[in-house]
Amino acid sequence: MAKKTKKRNQKMQAWIEARKRHHLSHAQIHMARELGMNPAKLGKIDNHKQQPWKLPLPQFIEELYFERFGKTSPEAVLSIEERCRLEAAKKEERRTARLRGVDSATTRDAPLR
Repeated sequence: MAKKTKKRNQKMQAWIEARKRHHLSHAQIHMARELGMNPAKLGKIDNHKQQPWKLPLPQFIEELYFERFGKTSPEAVLSIEERCRLEAAKKEERRTARLRGVDSATTRDAPLR
């Protein structure tokens, strides 16, 4: 029997691809997400050799982050993959807690004879 592969969230997958395509660090991706940037639009913001007035994308993100939040980098940086793992673990924990709650509720609500 073949193993099931976990499919990542489409939004997270877009950020992973953007990180690879634009050579960004985990911290820069974290900053861009906090700034509310769209991973599909990063190519428009990115500096091309024909546009010398634009900052390179990593410096542009860092500058915007500093202007908005007054910090040079986020306090706790998680990679996209790590964030996906934590969200999946949290979701599984909630699911098991809900199932335990349903199981205990059915035994509690059963009539006594």
